[in-house]
Amino acid sequence: MRTKAAVAGAQGEPLTITELELDEPRPDEVRVRMVASGVCHTDAIVRDQWYPTPLPAVLGHEGAGVVEAVGDAVTSVKPGDHVLLSFDHCGRCDNCASGHPAYCREQFPRFFGGRRGDGSTAFTSADGTAVSSHFFGQSSFAAYSNVAERSVVKVPDDAPLELLAPLGCGIQTGAGSVLNVLAPPAGSSIAIFGAGAVGCSALLAAVVAGCSTIIAVDVVPERLTFARELGATHTVNSREVDAVEEIARITGGAGAQYAIETTGIPAVFRQFTDALATRGHGVVVGAAALGTTAELDIGSRLPSGITISMVVEGESVPQTFLPLLVKLFEEGRFPFDRLIEHYAIDDINEAFADSAAGRTLKPVVVF
Repeated sequence: MRTKAAVAGAQGEPLTITELELDEPRPDEVRVRMVASGVCHTDAIVRDQWYPTPLPAVLGHEGAGVVEAVGDAVTSVKPGDHVLLSFDHCGRCDNCASGHPAYCREQFPRFFGGRRGDGSTAFTSADGTAVSSHFFGQSSFAAYSNVAERSVVKVPDDAPLELLAPLGCGIQTGAGSVLNVLAPPAGSSIAIFGAGAVGCSALLAAVVAGCSTIIAVDVVPERLTFARELGATHTVNSREVDAVEEIARITGGAGAQYAIETTGIPAVFRQFTDALATRGHGVVVGAAALGTTAELDIGSRLPSGITISMVVEGESVPQTFLPLLVKLFEEGRFPFDRLIEHYAIDDINEAFADSAAGRTLKPVVVF
């Protein structure tokens, strides 16, 4: 069949809206009619080739839609089911089997390879050129896509897909890093470096966890004001003050017991590590170009006993964690919808630009 799609054709160039040929679902695939897809920072950095997904490519990895058809081996969903889409994984390796599918041994090819395991792609252009598919297992910047069954999370038929779409990556990354990895006890302190979509999702999760001191760090005053509205007890503009000194002051000289670094900026990483309390635990989720390095003061940090964890996708199992976030949202305890702005798929480049400029925290394109 033919389908409308937003295609990344060349490094750093705007996406092109075009029609592609979509092949038939393989036995372990699900054809999904997309209702909406979040736009994530990872889509932008792959468009810009920080990670080498072959171009042209259909990106998008926060899809939500309705199942149109299923392959012969698919058992988890049926046509008509409403689904969210998250990351693909093999389901067989030691990390998948132990409940850590975000660290699947086949992670990189399944996230960024642009091909099925046999080398084929689901999309072909009008002139017969292969177009990379299966980005994170889904390639959700297409009106229809054949996605890996393990990317699929079934939700109720009345679930608001236009709102829930970004749960599949960015929202679960921030929330999962707090709830699944840091697991801060009620009454603890946490510093969140970067008040974008991932950072604000972490902030909302810190409120759910009952943290009593929630410090948002950013350089954009409007984002810091919004962080206060979401539940931050303190905000720090690191362009105006020394973030490490200010966090120490807020915490009575102790430093933050927990922290999350969402920016991927080396200088911010240094602040994040220096701001941790003795035996503090911090997680790094901010993506950076391959080869990016950052400083760590080993001399002064060694006696502190801090733990730094590199975290992918909030270290979540999407089939169980996304329904938890939906439940928290329905209860009014996780209002991530306040981060979202909707765009038509034809305006996807505007969504990318607004995200890069900080005008929109979490763009969601609708079909």
